[in-house]
Amino acid sequence: MQRALFLFNHDAAHQVAHLAPVAAAMAREHEDIETVVAFAGDAIRQRILVLIDPADAAKLTWTELDLPPVLGGAARVFDRILPASRLARLRVHEKLFEESDAVISTERTCLRVKERLGPSRAPLFVRVPHGTGDRSVTFHPDHRKFDLSLVAGPKMAAQLAANGVEPARIEVTGYSKFERIDLTARPRFFDNDRPTFVYNPHFDPYLSSWYEAGPQLLEWFASEEGQAYNLIFAPHVMLFRKTMHVSPEYKLAKRRPDVPESALAAPNVLVDVDGPRLFDMSYMLGADAYIGDASSQLYEFLVRPRAVFLLDPNGALADQGRETLPFLGTGPSVGSIEELAKELPDWAQTAARFKPAQEDLISQTFALSDTPASTRAAQAIATAIRSKGA
Repeated sequence: MQRALFLFNHDAAHQVAHLAPVAAAMAREHEDIETVVAFAGDAIRQRILVLIDPADAAKLTWTELDLPPVLGGAARVFDRILPASRLARLRVHEKLFEESDAVISTERTCLRVKERLGPSRAPLFVRVPHGTGDRSVTFHPDHRKFDLSLVAGPKMAAQLAANGVEPARIEVTGYSKFERIDLTARPRFFDNDRPTFVYNPHFDPYLSSWYEAGPQLLEWFASEEGQAYNLIFAPHVMLFRKTMHVSPEYKLAKRRPDVPESALAAPNVLVDVDGPRLFDMSYMLGADAYIGDASSQLYEFLVRPRAVFLLDPNGALADQGRETLPFLGTGPSVGSIEELAKELPDWAQTAARFKPAQEDLISQTFALSDTPASTRAAQAIATAIRSKGA
């Protein structure tokens, strides 16, 4: 029997929702192919189980990517500066990959295995991106090494092709994360009728607004003036996993500032740096407006168009421009908290002004269909595996 190996080799659960529905569809709809879920730890497994039906889970073969105690302890020490545990799991379990027909992953570290095994022994490597963002790592040269990329919509397909990925290796299959989410929901997190903003900074030390302006933003919302609004502070989950962040891409390292005490004590500020709602779109659906920088969660927020404010204190986003970062056309960009404070009272008018541009961009970002995205992705993977074995 041929084998599809779904790789969940991350230390946080934010990528799980992009891949778990595809694994479930593979097991349910292509029973002639063994579907293996290789996971990094019990927290990841439990997150997968939340996102799929028990009947589908029972059809999966589960394999934990455990590490020998000494190696695991050493790797965790180095995880503070590099993905040591992820790389160690790939090395220790290399035989599992070699015995598979396809490896499906949300990230590119798995390509280390492909390089070590070489063309004669390596399975197919399939990429399901964890998000639909525009920052330049979306176009890393390594993405040309995947045998197949399954993307959410024509925007990312065009971006990958423009950056050297063969069009024959790209297939638009939709955004499977949406399948378990009620996109019309409006969860409430405050017992008042004030406008609610969500602040969603990225972790990259060059592109993120958190390092230069984030704490001041939280302090402003905690102040008397900021009490006119509610704020949900919901950063990219990796921001608070480390104190020091390194960007190999931009050759920059910065120490992450902590959340100010005034924000933690403010009744109109909700702070969540590691909870499950960072992954399930609760905060994106519950907010009236978005404040952020380079996170692809902006696109998840805009599946229902609303006001967007882009915080760019060091001009990093502006330097790249709208051709590289199309999301810059979804709302006004500001360079300081003072500028932002002047913009916020007009959030409803801002939403109306940018709605046409947002709708146009979202139509290019997500290929919606009556056929679930997970089914489309599973079919593409099954076709590739069967073609490989023919």
